[in-house]
Amino acid sequence: MKLKYLNHYPEQTQMQVVKLIESGNLAKHLLKKYPKPHAMKNDKSLFNYVIDIKNEYIKKSPPLSKTHYDGKINVIHNALGTHHFISRVQGNKLKAKNEIKIASMFKLVPEPFLEMIVVHELAHFKEKEHNKAFYKLCEYMQPNYHQVEFDLRLYLTHVDLYGKMKEWI
Repeated sequence: MKLKYLNHYPEQTQMQVVKLIESGNLAKHLLKKYPKPHAMKNDKSLFNYVIDIKNEYIKKSPPLSKTHYDGKINVIHNALGTHHFISRVQGNKLKAKNEIKIASMFKLVPEPFLEMIVVHELAHFKEKEHNKAFYKLCEYMQPNYHQVEFDLRLYLTHVDLYGKMKEWI
């Protein structure tokens, strides 16, 4: 069985996931750890959520002008969310805007998954590349970042195999 969201994990880890899938326990495993979805269902509540995290951890980063759910972001193309640094000339000034877009499918997931995506995109405000400093910043903002990222990959595997989890809809 090919696990496209987990292909860079060790073979032993992948085998444990295959056993979860074959035993029919993948959904149970996820629901035990993450029993309910988050409450940020619209763009305004998402923006406030992101601003709260930004203000708590990276106050001195450039301001965030917009955050919203985007139905055009496709997880299949390895994007859970995107960050944009937009520069525009207005008169004799250069205006910069920072935007974060989150894939719409994440309206119906547990908060730690949403937080992981937000933390990841906010970390790009300070660190452009996925390097050691980037992941250190992610762990600072969400101490269990790597575990949640792994669990989110399990969820994406579940969606590929069975569709969205009905318990979170």
